[in-house]
Amino acid sequence: MTQTTPGAGSSPTRWGILATGKIAHSFARDLALVPGAELAAVGSRREESAQAFAAEHGARTAHSSYEALVEDPDVDVVYVASPHSLHLEHAALAFAAGKHVLCEKPLTLTTADAEAMVALAREHDRFLMEAMWTACHPVVRRLRRDLADGRFGTPRQLHAELGFRVDAAPTDRMLDPALGAGALLDMGIYPLTLAHLLLGEAEELRATAVLSEAGADLDVAVVGRYPGGAVATMTASMTSWSSRAAAIATDRGRITLEDFHHPAYALFTPFDDGGSNDDVGLGEPVRIEGDEPVIGSGYGNEAVEVQRCLAEGLRESPLVPHAQTLTLMRQMDDVRAQIGVRYAADAG
Repeated sequence: MTQTTPGAGSSPTRWGILATGKIAHSFARDLALVPGAELAAVGSRREESAQAFAAEHGARTAHSSYEALVEDPDVDVVYVASPHSLHLEHAALAFAAGKHVLCEKPLTLTTADAEAMVALAREHDRFLMEAMWTACHPVVRRLRRDLADGRFGTPRQLHAELGFRVDAAPTDRMLDPALGAGALLDMGIYPLTLAHLLLGEAEELRATAVLSEAGADLDVAVVGRYPGGAVATMTASMTSWSSRAAAIATDRGRITLEDFHHPAYALFTPFDDGGSNDDVGLGEPVRIEGDEPVIGSGYGNEAVEVQRCLAEGLRESPLVPHAQTLTLMRQMDDVRAQIGVRYAADAG
């Protein structure tokens, strides 16, 4: 099936949202702020849920099935917002219908399934991007470029933590291993991604965790060794309120992000040669901001990247390339093996 390239010229990019959970609402709110974006349709397994979502966010059409959503001729690209364990199935529906896909992170539960999704995108000649908005965030992009250019010295250590208390029924997707539950895939992917973006591909990861009775990882700690001798510590939690902070120590000073999950800016504090780490010899802090504005909570920036890629006829994003997504999937497979978390998809 062929279709015209959305986002080209003055035509809006017509979005369809598959599923109506919390993340879908967050994405829809930001999408309303994106120039050239149009929420054409939403699909849910329950008609009343689709209708309510469409009414709240201004979607033109509400579909009572995912099949009807992907077959909608007024939809160019589908944002897959279903639980992790269903991503491959739902992306496959969209590709078969000739639609491009932005798939919520993590792309799938396992590397094997992620590779299968990438293969399907190529088979159908469709665009695919993991919805890893951190990689599209203006502040993170600027910080990544400045570090690569050596502006703040050589990074030697990184720490990042993300977590919040999850009070939900055992059958909730956040706690049910059958739905890909666990702190690693929901939260730990963000510190792992930040370290990958700022330090490069990990050379070694070591992990420990506390699991629920059902086998879901509730608290995870990962240490990693990265190119050039850099090291990182990364934590994720579903039982406590972490700071959401990140810090990068270099041979010239320290970079801090008060909230790396939704950063407004980063701050570099230089240290004078011969100084100490007790506030003696500190230089003037340097504020690091993005080159373009953050759209909404940051989900809007990943939508902008999708539309830019579609307008240029690309099939993957240089900001979130397939190779990067697969690398991080392999890292999470490795961590899960170390902490003893298994999904049904691992048997495939």
